[in-house]
Amino acid sequence: MAVSGFIRGFNFLHRTKPRSRVYPSFYLQNRAFLDSNILSNNDSVLPVLIVGAGPVGLVLSILLTKFGVKCAVLEKNKGFSKHPQAHFINNRTMEVFRKLDGLAEEIQRSQPPIDSWRKFIYCTSLTGAILGSVDHMHPQDFEKVVSPISVAHYSQYKLTRLLVKLLEENLGFHVCTSGGHEGLDHEPFRGREILMGHDCVSIDTTDQCVTATVSFSKEGKSMTRKIHSKILVGADGAGSTVRKLVGIDLKGEKDLQKLVSVHFLSKDLGQYLLNERPGMLFFIFNTEAIGVLVAHDLKQGEFVLQVPFYPPQQNLEDFRPEICKKLIFNLVGRELSDIDVIDIKPWVMHAEVAEKYLCANNRIILAGDAAHRFPPAGGFGMNTGIQDAHNLAWKIAILLKGVAPSSILATYETERKPIAIFNTALSVQNFRAAMAIPATLGLNPTVANSVHQVINKAVGSILPSGMQKAILDGIFSIGRSQLSEFILNENNPLGSSRLAKLRDIFEEGKSLQLQFPAEDLGFRYIEGALVPDSKDAVPAPEVPTGRRRDYVPCADPGSRLPHMNVRVLSNSANEEIISTLDLVSGDKVEFLLMIAPVEESYNLARAAFKVSEEYKVSMKVCVLWAADTVTGVHPESKATLAPWKNYLDVIEVKRSSDSLSWWRTCQMTEKGALLVRPDEHIAWRTKSSIVGDPYSEMKMVLSTILGIEST
Repeated sequence: MAVSGFIRGFNFLHRTKPRSRVYPSFYLQNRAFLDSNILSNNDSVLPVLIVGAGPVGLVLSILLTKFGVKCAVLEKNKGFSKHPQAHFINNRTMEVFRKLDGLAEEIQRSQPPIDSWRKFIYCTSLTGAILGSVDHMHPQDFEKVVSPISVAHYSQYKLTRLLVKLLEENLGFHVCTSGGHEGLDHEPFRGREILMGHDCVSIDTTDQCVTATVSFSKEGKSMTRKIHSKILVGADGAGSTVRKLVGIDLKGEKDLQKLVSVHFLSKDLGQYLLNERPGMLFFIFNTEAIGVLVAHDLKQGEFVLQVPFYPPQQNLEDFRPEICKKLIFNLVGRELSDIDVIDIKPWVMHAEVAEKYLCANNRIILAGDAAHRFPPAGGFGMNTGIQDAHNLAWKIAILLKGVAPSSILATYETERKPIAIFNTALSVQNFRAAMAIPATLGLNPTVANSVHQVINKAVGSILPSGMQKAILDGIFSIGRSQLSEFILNENNPLGSSRLAKLRDIFEEGKSLQLQFPAEDLGFRYIEGALVPDSKDAVPAPEVPTGRRRDYVPCADPGSRLPHMNVRVLSNSANEEIISTLDLVSGDKVEFLLMIAPVEESYNLARAAFKVSEEYKVSMKVCVLWAADTVTGVHPESKATLAPWKNYLDVIEVKRSSDSLSWWRTCQMTEKGALLVRPDEHIAWRTKSSIVGDPYSEMKMVLSTILGIEST
């Protein structure tokens, strides 16, 4: 399916219904009545229950706890997975991690050196001829011009370990095994727990809460308990139990490819690759085998091999450890002295998005892979899920604190579903780009899948399984003969033509890409908890190009706040240099108003403080001075903004004399202003000074963002 058709195929994407509106005075006086189904004062009801202790669920639990919301996490498995799984952490996710108590810095310290994973290598074997290589790190990726931090290569199970450590050591969480608490049906649930071996088997809702029935094993006996919560978040992965229990369907392309994932260790192989041809991904094509090797850590010798899987002719018996070792030797080009096969898992690649993210009056919510399943090409799965959590956490917190009505949660779906649809299409396009390489070599995966389907449909019910397998193996063996040295060399006209086309694909950037800066940092919410610049119709969905595009800073409402280094003005000799992203608090739900030191903007700031007090929203003002205009603390802000004290004076730190100023970067005048949400996305802006009453303007802005109508 063409990418534009793929996006159009999600015909459930449309303008959502307007959020419910209530008057602030009425809402504040009758808050418990209006949202009694969520804001119950019953201590036995946990504010938030998160199902799934993967990176998305754990990050959400960290953010909620930092925002003052009590929560707990359920995980059906008795232990955390040690399968490497996802491994690429993009710019935006690393920016989120910068606010999580040193997590980003720990990842940077612990990850393999960048030079050991910056390339994708295409070869006939790991010790044989190299068909081509692509370096996915550009000079600007290290310069921190568009982001204060770079991407990372770090296995998911290692990330999970760091997240659990942060929860335990910094936030007081406890990891509990099955049956860790008796009598939970009769005692208040404490929260700040990760309950392992607890499987959610049913979900019921009432006007007061969500009730999850959870099964677990205790002393060899199967038991159940009920956990009541105001909000339940399903972050339980691609096969989400929560999604199935509440009957939410997925839409998109199913069964793009079936594969077997082989997790193995070999320091022998790791050391060889580290010395001879370091890389992250190795695409290997020879007459004996085809596979993609993911080098999770060359120094530790940790790898995952992905190979095509064609059931029912093939089954897991065909991938026993000893057979996998022989397969790996064929792909390496020699035997290894220390290979240790850890785990073998079949999996299916899908490209689907949930038809809706919320149900039960916004009290049951899907996040991460539970809401969207992508091909791994481009690494969008885990990153999109963590950014789901980042969008959702402050909205849950502001609801449970009684500041906004429950309709604030509807904006989570309004904002995040279009991003998932776009990223799904981009992942599919990137996957197709990966498939162009074997197709160019005479091994079209589409043909292979078609042959498999023909065997299933034409002879599947006639021939015995052994004969079907022999036919399939024979056809694939003939196909792999296209990779023989006799054909694939410069002296063979056919081989020479194929190799030339391969070089063109690499040089034109048409192969599988790792980084998408324009998409990673430049995604924008068109509508939701924000005030658009105009009442114009929502633009048509953008179609991904599948090529790497550089990020261009943008300050349109819904965009991530652009990064620029600024220096905090103080009377100290050592003034701190931070990113504009650091101006947004990571420890509380707080809006940020950015202004220049001009009279009209100071008036706007005073109005913002006044309105935020009325709405019981925390507001901070940043007064941003042009480079080289002031030194030390300037008295003007203190005098003008009194009696309010939650403000900060900062000054631009230009990279060079010809660097754009902050306001020019944002394509605004210095009389403009930006209101930034707790998730670092711009909620509202004015490009120049406000026409009319600033108090009325700020009241309209905050009431629109929060979903409240003012009188």
